[in-house]
Amino acid sequence: MTPVQKLIGLALAILLALGIGFGGAWQVQDWRLGKKMAERIAEQGARHQKDLDVITGEAWRQQSAELDKRLATEEKLALQDQQHTKELSDAQRNQAHLRDQLATADVRLSVLIAEDSASGCNVPATTGAVGVVHAARRAQLDPAHAQRIISITDAGDQGLIALRACQAYVREVSR
Repeated sequence: MTPVQKLIGLALAILLALGIGFGGAWQVQDWRLGKKMAERIAEQGARHQKDLDVITGEAWRQQSAELDKRLATEEKLALQDQQHTKELSDAQRNQAHLRDQLATADVRLSVLIAEDSASGCNVPATTGAVGVVHAARRAQLDPAHAQRIISITDAGDQGLIALRACQAYVREVSR
């Protein structure tokens, strides 16, 4: 072997050693970074899980608060419904009692008769206080007409009670 061949062999051996060294270093560095990267990914996963736990806990608290509000609203609405049902039944009972009294002639409906101002009769310019007017002339209504008037007022009372119930419901639900 000639010195040039030896030199070339030595250069090839050095290049081969360098290639193996770089390859080994590359592998070691990849292994080290791979371990660090795996640790980073694990830490990031743990942080992510903690964030998810916090978000889930807050969502459960909000859902529980909304459920409590809904249940409280439903309780209030049920109480209001009972109150309006009682009002309606009381009004119906009172109307039935009044109809019975009209039918048995225990009570008679009457109206004030307006006096003709041209004939010289004095008619008060303002209305008086609510109550029995002794000085004014009154006319009694026919019992059939009185029954019709009572049924009209009964329907009106029921409508007003239903309207109040609806308004209370809307106020409660819109809170």
